[in-house]
Amino acid sequence: MIPSTAHAPSTVRRPPRTAQAAPRTPSRAATATASIYRELRADIVGMHRKPGEPIVERLIAETYGVSRTPVREALLRLADDGLVEIFPQSGTFVARIPLDALPEAIVIRTALEGAAVRYAAQRATGSQIAALRANLVLQRESEAAEDLNGFHEADERFHALIAEIAGFPGLWGFAQQVKVHVDRYRRLTLPEPGRIGHVIDEHAAVVDAIADRDATRAERCMAEHIDGLLTAIPHAQGSNPFFFTGSPVAKTL
Repeated sequence: MIPSTAHAPSTVRRPPRTAQAAPRTPSRAATATASIYRELRADIVGMHRKPGEPIVERLIAETYGVSRTPVREALLRLADDGLVEIFPQSGTFVARIPLDALPEAIVIRTALEGAAVRYAAQRATGSQIAALRANLVLQRESEAAEDLNGFHEADERFHALIAEIAGFPGLWGFAQQVKVHVDRYRRLTLPEPGRIGHVIDEHAAVVDAIADRDATRAERCMAEHIDGLLTAIPHAQGSNPFFFTGSPVAKTL
């Protein structure tokens, strides 16, 4: 007779536990590559390293206390960005600003920021408008202090704020991807007498339109602001011909 198991407790066999892999941490070389890439990129975009200037792997490796391998990897990433040129027999140099790339980048930026500012004009709260006006104060303080880097940072934050107010912060992220050469060229224009003050006035017009909930005017003011970058290219090229490559561009907007 087979004993009944109707009332016997059941035993559940669980599959053996597999050990979870420990989270991977970046290697020292990968961390060094990222750091070198980030700082060199900031130096190039900020025009602290001028177009045509050589970049010496050995000196950078010594500065960071690393081998040349992470330096080379960082430079390859910068080459992919179009910010350096690597010549195997000659060395690595900061790339010149490609004139033919500027108009398209400016057109793309106009489209992205035009959409952002329209939504911002429709959605901005009182506190968000106050944040934009506070940013304008910061821009004017940077102008008074002749702090070009401080103004550039405040300018970048101004445009990022508009995208955030619009509810689409990714629009500014996309703009940043395409405007790297525009930023380099734009930094050449900032020291010109009256240039920063003019830019701030254009920013103020954008904020006023947002505050008035006038999406059409806000978009127009933003387009006029960015269009100024296109019209100023020939002057910047004429003042710094060695920093550019390619044929002169005409206004196409």
